[in-house]
Amino acid sequence: MEETKSNGGARRGAVRKRKKATEKSGRRALILVTVLITLAIFAGAGMIFCMSSHSGESRWVYIPSESTDGAVRDSLRSALGAKEGNRVYTLWQLIDGKATRARGAYRIDEGASVLSTARRLRNGAQTPVKVSFRGGRDIAQAARRITSQLECPADSFLAACRRVLGGEGLTPPQYPAAFLPDTYEFYWTESPDRIVERLWSYRNRFWTDERRSKAASLGLTPEDVATLASIVEEESAKRDERPTIARLYMNRLKRGMKLQADPTVKFASGNPRLKRILAKHLQKESPYNTYLHEGLPPGPIRIPEAQTLDAVLNAPANNYIYMCAREDFSGYHNFATDYATHQANATRYRRELDRRGIK
Repeated sequence: MEETKSNGGARRGAVRKRKKATEKSGRRALILVTVLITLAIFAGAGMIFCMSSHSGESRWVYIPSESTDGAVRDSLRSALGAKEGNRVYTLWQLIDGKATRARGAYRIDEGASVLSTARRLRNGAQTPVKVSFRGGRDIAQAARRITSQLECPADSFLAACRRVLGGEGLTPPQYPAAFLPDTYEFYWTESPDRIVERLWSYRNRFWTDERRSKAASLGLTPEDVATLASIVEEESAKRDERPTIARLYMNRLKRGMKLQADPTVKFASGNPRLKRILAKHLQKESPYNTYLHEGLPPGPIRIPEAQTLDAVLNAPANNYIYMCAREDFSGYHNFATDYATHQANATRYRRELDRRGIK
């Protein structure tokens, strides 16, 4: 009897132990499931946070030199909005982003995830910016136009011209001959010297052996061609007329005559909007005044286009040595081979100026 009671108690104890073990195992399983669900929620939220993407039109983020972490955050918020900007900034910090490395310009297109944007900033993977300029009346104006699209200040660009172009043997008046108006790609943070070097290399690609040979056959250097082309551009906006004008001026140079080009007088006067050239303007002392000085001026009076350079190099032969704007103000010119005809053309033009009250 005693043995039976003992066996029954043992069995009840074992049952209680199994029950407790089952309850403990259930609690552990519940905790594990809870943890897994929580982790899944956090992972999903993190995935949504990281993979949220830019919507709408493309935006540019500019991170200037000497930016602090706070400045990076402000730039991101300004360009992308507070919500997206804060997300990119948070991830950028989490992946060890450095402000010194983030300097640059970044185009954020539709669909770009905040994580990919943060990584680009961390790696300094900039987007090249398109730099377009359509000439300029002098190197200072060209510098302003070029650098307005880059971080480089205009005065730093001009200093780089002195270093780089001076080292290539160009004089300051010849600097406009070192560039060709066009659209180029640069990184926004490109150094001043590098910008000038690349523009100079593009210009040198234009000056092939064939073009240099043509210039030499005309008795001109590439810088001379650019100078003559700049005068031709200022003389006429009509592209089909420019080769004729270019040959006329080369005829005058060949005969030892002064160019007597009105655009050079405007340049010398410092007033590019001058509508009428008067006797007082013709007497202004300047190396650019081709009414006073023979030959070409010391450098271009604007940065000419490649097409105008070719108009000079390929100008068809003619015997013209005089030109005068047409009295119909069409933008074209009357050409003459003798002075009497030129005087008649000029008289008609002056009368029309007076009739229109142009001073």
